[in-house]
Amino acid sequence: MSVAANLPTWAQLPRDTAAELNLDIDQETDLVTLAQFHHNETGIRTRLNQLIVEAFGRKVPITANHRLIASLPIETIWTTNYDKLIENSFNEVGKRVDVRITKGNFTAPMRGKDVTLYKMHGDVGTPEVATLTKDDYEVYGIKNEIFFNALKGDLISKTFLFLGFSFTDPNIDYILSRIRLSMGENAQQHYFVMRWPQKPLDEQDMKANARYDYDMVRLQLRIGDLKRYGIKALMIDDFAEITEILETLNRRVHSKNIMISGSVSVYPVMDQKRLEDLSVLLGRETIKRGYNLVSGVGLGIGGSVLIGALTQFYQPDQDNGRLTDRITMRPFPQIDRNDPKRKEVNTQYRRDMITTVGYTVFVSGNKVDATGVQIPADGVREEFAISAELGKLPIPIGATGDMAREIWGEVTADLAQFFPTVNAKKLTELGELFDILGDTSHDNQAWVDAVFKIIALTQT
Repeated sequence: MSVAANLPTWAQLPRDTAAELNLDIDQETDLVTLAQFHHNETGIRTRLNQLIVEAFGRKVPITANHRLIASLPIETIWTTNYDKLIENSFNEVGKRVDVRITKGNFTAPMRGKDVTLYKMHGDVGTPEVATLTKDDYEVYGIKNEIFFNALKGDLISKTFLFLGFSFTDPNIDYILSRIRLSMGENAQQHYFVMRWPQKPLDEQDMKANARYDYDMVRLQLRIGDLKRYGIKALMIDDFAEITEILETLNRRVHSKNIMISGSVSVYPVMDQKRLEDLSVLLGRETIKRGYNLVSGVGLGIGGSVLIGALTQFYQPDQDNGRLTDRITMRPFPQIDRNDPKRKEVNTQYRRDMITTVGYTVFVSGNKVDATGVQIPADGVREEFAISAELGKLPIPIGATGDMAREIWGEVTADLAQFFPTVNAKKLTELGELFDILGDTSHDNQAWVDAVFKIIALTQT
């Protein structure tokens, strides 16, 4: 999972130590034992600790996969990685992470945490206690009993999705052995995303082909063996497919959440009453059709959207669930315009909101500058950029003008890019619906109907 951030794989990490032992890393399969050999020969862990710090202590960019994981409503993560990419990705979207590395972390749990991260084999910040050698693995259940018991409880009560392990990863055998010891007859269903062995590039390379055939046989046996632990193997051809899996999970988890983005200070395209009526209708229909509303209460738009949503929510004889589950209003913090951190805070605030939705609907989007001149709303533009980055589906009502019109033009110019899961046949229908959103001759109801038809189209 961290390779995309230019961090080493298990096979790359001990390359120098193998050379020091006069061993060929490419011929070694048991890398935990290799680390033990080095420790046996030197009598100290200094070099191994240094390897961890040098390899994982560098500042590296957060990967797309880590961002996708952080946007899921996950409360618990277990990792064998030493790097800090997971906690950094959650921090980026404003989620509080209770990181547990040592026994001491269990005695002072974080209040108001959003996710608990168990770094079961240690962290780059404390390499001296990281699980790395064979000795470390063999005494893990004794030295880290509190981790072992927490893992046992989670394996029984939660469904695990294993990501980033190859079927030859040395960590996985140790983890599976703990699952076996922990589960007994209380097997929960778990899932393991695993890559098929890669075919040799040279079809005439007999040695490579023999190795591929051997790996295929061994993998099939491994898949059967995983069933003993209540683990279903989900096979992929390339690790890049993990991104597609996480994007799909995000879409499904957040598919009921819609963010209404927009602001208006002047009304050059349509009159104030019509735009307010449209906003009220959007809010009402969002709740009426079973979706949940998220809004940053943009000037001139958010208030009307809220009125529509609340009016529908409190309709008599309707069970709409809990208000806090259906309507999320997050007015932006009022920060002085001259504060140098204002833009950074607002960007983070937007990212936090957009992380929780599946769709972003854009309405109008203008403001006036310090001189009173109308300009496009850069905040709405930023919300579009964040939505695209996080894989959220944009639905701009271009007929409302201003920034929504600009966004509508960009999206309609390349629908396949912004709606990657929609097949060619549905893209035609999608294009027709977007045509309605850009046509000023339609009424409010037609635009709102088109919005929800687009949502329905992307969910089937």
